[in-house]
Amino acid sequence: MAAFVRGMFWHLLVAERSNILKKSNDCIVDSKRYVRALKRRPVKVLYPDSETTSKQRSDQIVNKQSQKVASKVRESNAILKNETTNKRVGSMSWSDRNGNASSTSEHTTNLKDQLGGLKFERALPGDKRLARVVSVACSRTFREHQGKILLEGRRLICDALAAGANPQMVFFSSVDRLCDLPLDKLKRATLVKVKFEDIKIWSDLVAPQGVIAIFSRPDPSRLTFPQDQRGQSVPLSLICDNVRDPGNLGTILRCAVAAGCHNVLLTKGCVDAWEPKVLRAAMGAHFRLPIFPSLDWDDIQNQLPKLVTVHVADNCSGSEREVAEEANQSNKPSKVGDYGWVSSRPNCKDMRYKEYESDSDSELSFPRVETKLYHEGWAQGNTGLVIGGETHGLSLEAVQLAERTAGQRLFIPVVPGVDSLNSAMAASILLFEGRRQLLNLMETSGRKDKSKVQFP
Repeated sequence: MAAFVRGMFWHLLVAERSNILKKSNDCIVDSKRYVRALKRRPVKVLYPDSETTSKQRSDQIVNKQSQKVASKVRESNAILKNETTNKRVGSMSWSDRNGNASSTSEHTTNLKDQLGGLKFERALPGDKRLARVVSVACSRTFREHQGKILLEGRRLICDALAAGANPQMVFFSSVDRLCDLPLDKLKRATLVKVKFEDIKIWSDLVAPQGVIAIFSRPDPSRLTFPQDQRGQSVPLSLICDNVRDPGNLGTILRCAVAAGCHNVLLTKGCVDAWEPKVLRAAMGAHFRLPIFPSLDWDDIQNQLPKLVTVHVADNCSGSEREVAEEANQSNKPSKVGDYGWVSSRPNCKDMRYKEYESDSDSELSFPRVETKLYHEGWAQGNTGLVIGGETHGLSLEAVQLAERTAGQRLFIPVVPGVDSLNSAMAASILLFEGRRQLLNLMETSGRKDKSKVQFP
């Protein structure tokens, strides 16, 4: 009953309140909107019997309407402003595009003029041509089967191009690096511009120069060597036997160029002459004199002149030399193992040598080669010099060739306690000594010929 009374009382109160609000001087107020307004935010209470409050309410309504109109006007103005701005931006972007296109075309034209009309490709993200080519070109098997070599750096590439080597692909990090090369000799090559970070990843150098080139494996007989250097050469041929260290072989090749050797012959036991470490150590020697790699001893003898004297470098210590001399002076048959400067490892291509090594009871008369100090006269005409590796030493075939051509064992004396010199250092000493002796011989023979012409 109490709940029913409270509900009736609430309905009467709401009805009376709505009637009171509707009598407010022709100002109709919707009770529902009023209640919703109260729910949203607090407002001032209106008193319908007061004239001031009705005027204030009407003023508020007018102000709200004017604010709405003003906001709509502002919105329309903003829309118009945005449209005009977009038109301006569109027109400016079109002009900018035309400007960028023209600037791009001008830049491309300048690059073509700068590169002499050469075209190059830009490596896209994920392009693995550089990685694939470099990794494969560093393999000796691939170099020999596919006939490709890898050259890195401006100087080495320029030397190869000057000698007439055939470039296939050039990777460069900037146009300036490419412009340092002779562009007229790169017309048939594929030019690819890559990031310097990619070159740094696949380069063997500590400080990469930003240029890597792939060349066809050169034929020494078809290369063009500098005439000023070839004119200063002497009749001296260098034979590298079992040189396995890339740094030593590269240094020996560099010394051979500096000493003016006629050519360099490499046996099959040597490291590949086109290995990147050998190329860096040689400093362009491959393109300054003929280098014939992977030769048999029969091929080596064919590459030498008919009237030639072949000497071998003795790299044993003083105690080993004394033992070898005693064995040489005695009439007993000698074994290869008695000589520390000769390799005792069997050569699979020489069956007689293999059979001899396999039979421990048999003895073989070792080739008789006299010993001579390096500064004594040994270069008296067409001369060949054999340098053995530090690990395995000379082959038996090298000593036999020296015996057949009446050559000698050239000995460089060292202080007691030192085993031997580095093969590259020994080669440099012997090569420059041989050059000195040959130049003196040529000078002496030239004077004799001149005197004979003047005074018959």
